[in-house]
Amino acid sequence: MTNEVRASHILVKTEEEANKLYDEINSGKDFAAVAEEVSLCPSGSRGGDLGYFGRGMMVKPFEDAAFELEPGVVSKPVQTQFGWHLILVTDKK
Repeated sequence: MTNEVRASHILVKTEEEANKLYDEINSGKDFAAVAEEVSLCPSGSRGGDLGYFGRGMMVKPFEDAAFELEPGVVSKPVQTQFGWHLILVTDKK
C-alpha cells in the first residue's frame, strides 16, 4: 500500500482555466513551467512541487486524487476550498 506520494500541482481560480491548462499540458506543455507561470500557490516557484506527503496532510479531495493517480499522469481538475488544482504525482512509496 502506498504510504506517501510526491506530487506537484497547479492552483487556479476557475474550472475553465484548469481545463484549458489540462489540455495544454496534455498537448505537450511542460507542467513545471506552467506551474511557475500561473499557479496561485507559493509552490509554483518550485514548478508546483509539494514534496512527499502522507494521508491526512492535504485536504480530502486533493489527497484522494493524488493517492489514486499513477506517477506521471496529470489529474483532471480537482476542486478544493482553495480553488482548482491539476495534480501530477511524481513518485509513490
